[in-house]
Amino acid sequence: MKKPLLLLLTLIPFFSFSQTKKSADLAEYVNPLMGTDSKYDLSNGNTYPVIALPWGMNFWTPETGKMGDGWQYTYDAHKINGFKQTHQPSPWMNDYGQFAIMPETGHLKVTQNGRQSWFSHKTEIVKPYYYSVYLADHDVTTEITPTERSAQFRFTFPKNDSSFIVIDAFDRGSYVKVIPSERKIVGYSTKFARGPLKNFKNFFVIYVDKPISIYHTYSDSTMTDSLELHAKHASAVIGFKTAKGEKVHMRVASSFVSIEQAELNLQREQGKDSFDVTEQKAKDVWNKTLSRLTVEGGTIDQKRTFYSCLYRMLFFPNKLYEIDANGNRIHYSPYTGKTEPGYMFAGTGFWDTFRALYPFLNLVYPSINKEMQEGLINDYKEGGWLPEWSSPGYSDVMVGNNSASVVAEAYLKGLRGYDIETLYKALIHGANNDGPRATGRKGVEYYNKLGYVPYDVKINENAARTLEYAYDDFAIYQLGKALGKPKDEIEVYKKRSMNYKNLFDPATGLMRGKNQDGTFETPFNPFKWGDAFTEGNSWHYTWGVFHDIQGLENLMGGKKKFVAKLDSVFSLPPIFDDSYYGEVIHEIREMQIAGMGQYAHGNQPIQHMIYLYNYAGEPWKTQYWARETMNKLYKATPDGYCGDEDNGQTSAWYVFSAMGFYPVCPAAGQYVLGAPLFNKVTLTLENGRKVIINAPKNSAANKYVNTLTYNGKPYDLNYLDHKTLMQGAVLNFEMSAAPNKQRGIKDSDFPYSLSNEK
Repeated sequence: MKKPLLLLLTLIPFFSFSQTKKSADLAEYVNPLMGTDSKYDLSNGNTYPVIALPWGMNFWTPETGKMGDGWQYTYDAHKINGFKQTHQPSPWMNDYGQFAIMPETGHLKVTQNGRQSWFSHKTEIVKPYYYSVYLADHDVTTEITPTERSAQFRFTFPKNDSSFIVIDAFDRGSYVKVIPSERKIVGYSTKFARGPLKNFKNFFVIYVDKPISIYHTYSDSTMTDSLELHAKHASAVIGFKTAKGEKVHMRVASSFVSIEQAELNLQREQGKDSFDVTEQKAKDVWNKTLSRLTVEGGTIDQKRTFYSCLYRMLFFPNKLYEIDANGNRIHYSPYTGKTEPGYMFAGTGFWDTFRALYPFLNLVYPSINKEMQEGLINDYKEGGWLPEWSSPGYSDVMVGNNSASVVAEAYLKGLRGYDIETLYKALIHGANNDGPRATGRKGVEYYNKLGYVPYDVKINENAARTLEYAYDDFAIYQLGKALGKPKDEIEVYKKRSMNYKNLFDPATGLMRGKNQDGTFETPFNPFKWGDAFTEGNSWHYTWGVFHDIQGLENLMGGKKKFVAKLDSVFSLPPIFDDSYYGEVIHEIREMQIAGMGQYAHGNQPIQHMIYLYNYAGEPWKTQYWARETMNKLYKATPDGYCGDEDNGQTSAWYVFSAMGFYPVCPAAGQYVLGAPLFNKVTLTLENGRKVIINAPKNSAANKYVNTLTYNGKPYDLNYLDHKTLMQGAVLNFEMSAAPNKQRGIKDSDFPYSLSNEK
């Protein structure tokens, strides 16, 4: 029906405003519950809803698991026992710097089981900047909104003569003190999962905006007659009379330095802001941070998945540093146990994140990575080594010396203004020594002498170590060249970066463990997980030659055989040998059920493999499999990942792939092309320039790249150069339903390989 012109004119301003507002409110696309429907034997992400600011020092989450359970929130749970301050990077690493807050009504119970309440996802509101849930057993609604080092709570109580709030400082040694005259509770927790940590305490300060009429402290579940308590497991309870619908506000902050510093963090970050003001500020931070990438076209589900993945990428490593009364950056040192000057970050494993998360930071958020590089300098100065898994400090898990990639890539991609010479020194030290708790290189004497870590010298996951060390040597070589180091010094690392060849078995065309005498491990089952490899098998690790795919291709007998081998990953059945582990670990199960053969996207070693078709002249296969993986294995739902999310890495694969390219070799300074997912992506760089990726004909059917122009000129290369991209660019993809098998097929179109270096 036609509307009068006047009515149409009155509608236009409202329509325009609502559309503009909606497109800018990117935080509303995020589902923090993505990946939370997980358990020990099957990971759909192994995430928890993080209520925090990007890279904030403190996170908050509702807690459904028992104290000390790494699965602290799972979507299939029905009861909440507290709202926990957490720093947990994954359930496998567990937590540190933790305590919980829980409102109660009725008969007071302080234990987790006693105080827990039924809840429903129907009453749960989960945003990056805000959380709310109705606790049915207590008839209380809890709301939370964060700053970087503090949070505000708002509890809506029923009419009750005795309403309570429990503050649980957890076991392993804790302290609480109630100060009723100041409506204040202070304390600390010493609980951590990964150590050792010297003099570790997570101090907290809490204020409530209502007079405290009831107050107790508890040692475990035993009430004491003191307002101050040191115990193995200390808790505090405050209580008061409430009217129906009465809102009680609580301000909470913490510090790894002192109670006084926690107080300072609270005052600096909240001041006198109301709950609603704090919430709006948090939302504004999220929208500003997410808006570095805007997408147009695609489905609503694809947008939700994109921004939910981007949200997950913006937490780890998180800030461990604080700002003192004089405005100086300080941090608790997990190495010295003292308060030290400068930056510090924690909560990331480079085995996961060197692949795509750090490349993404270097492209989109380089200033925060500069802070992280300065934090690494302090790790080295205070602990003597660069961490490979920090949670916080040195954690004895995973393999590789991938700090080399993280350090080298940052400098090679333009980060400046920090002490790169000290970091280079740290890389050389780590590359030639076996350090404590997974630092340096285990088996380094064998590696440097033989060119590989042998299978038969009781060093687990030896082939994986060899392959990762070889790439790490390449990263050191690249950084040494950029720093103008003597040729004889850096040529050693160039030579060692070819050590991957020592494990290639011509008979199978796969990587294989090798004994000290030069013979290959026997018997050899390429479907055996673990043993010579890390959370994968030979079919996954064979492709781990990020820096020299041409060299790997040569070993396999040329392009056709290389492509056939790639194709086999998808066509083979998902069979496996789990004898090394003695059980079907979750990574195996996730590969088995994905319906993609031996392609185990749920774990990191093979995630780059899809992009390797670009090195052999068949880029359309990359385009096909990248779209297939995005469509099948990602969704913004509680079961929306296909394995561990792992500190932003698996999310980074999706976000990069949706943009249309991926950093196969981070230290080479290139992005290997795939095909964009959306009609348009606008990347606003920190330098103010824009990278605009247009694909107007993109659709579910049109998944292939027919032609590409770069700043208006035809572009047939299968990669993009980082330094050129940082100048700003307009990429116009013409998409089609059928692959263009004439584009990107020449050797000169292929991405970087060390074997081609002249």
